[in-house]
Amino acid sequence: MDEIQRKVAIITDDPGWHGRQLTASLKDHGLDSQYLSLTDCIIEISGDGRELSFPGFKQLPLGFFIRGVPGGTLEQVIFRLDILHSLHESGVVVYNTPRAIERTVDKPLTSLLLSRAGLPTPTTWICESAEHASAILEKETRNGEKLVLKPLFGSQGIGVHLVDKQTGLIHDEKFAGIYYLQRFIERKNNEFTDIRVLVVDGVAKAAMLRRSENWITNRAQGASCEAIKIDAEIASLAESACKVLNIDYAGVDLMQDKNGKFYIIEVNSIPAWYGLQSVVDFNIASCLIDSFVKHIADNNQLKVCSN
Repeated sequence: MDEIQRKVAIITDDPGWHGRQLTASLKDHGLDSQYLSLTDCIIEISGDGRELSFPGFKQLPLGFFIRGVPGGTLEQVIFRLDILHSLHESGVVVYNTPRAIERTVDKPLTSLLLSRAGLPTPTTWICESAEHASAILEKETRNGEKLVLKPLFGSQGIGVHLVDKQTGLIHDEKFAGIYYLQRFIERKNNEFTDIRVLVVDGVAKAAMLRRSENWITNRAQGASCEAIKIDAEIASLAESACKVLNIDYAGVDLMQDKNGKFYIIEVNSIPAWYGLQSVVDFNIASCLIDSFVKHIADNNQLKVCSN
């Protein structure tokens, strides 16, 4: 097999540390890679069966590892997902699949699917009417309780607000006309912690506790990371969430309330792992690429090198 046929695409607009980690792990398998932005891809429908064009690739890559789908207008996002859907439906390995990405970046859909499967998620309200949202806020915070207001699409805690009777509803640059409200979870000893679990091919591989002085516990917002042992309950919740969402790998966020009950807060289909890597003793990128390459090998009968 020649060199160009042993090449994969890493979909990202900002490769950084994660991109370098993935590239190095792919080389351990004898695979070349190239960073590729979905904004540079072209669809040409001319009837010859070769509708997709990718800069830097003379032939279709063996697989696509998704490290980022850039935001934009609704039309731009749909177009970028169309590219991934077209690849997936033509039999090319897309990791994670576009459907899994859609399920998880869409917070209301994630909440609905997890709840319908009987998995513990915070009580949530989603509506478009400011009048309805205000009524929910008034009813749910009348005794001093608080709600969390989140943007439908977002990450790293950006655009997330804690609201109550005094603050009222908050609108910022992330507000897009939909109110996504969740009941605030009071944690043990009022400590601001949560748990991130890495699940790969249905198996919980690692977990960390994130601790913050602020109620937002994302590492990007300053939280510290501590390694923890994965017990049966944590593993079961994280693995069950990924099964429901039919996702190859994910970062599952869990939060424990003051009574010890766990809730699934979020499932991330394009998770960062810089913080988790700092507290575990195995190479996370290698773990992900081992899985990615296995998918490619199963799909193409590709012979790859062991790392």
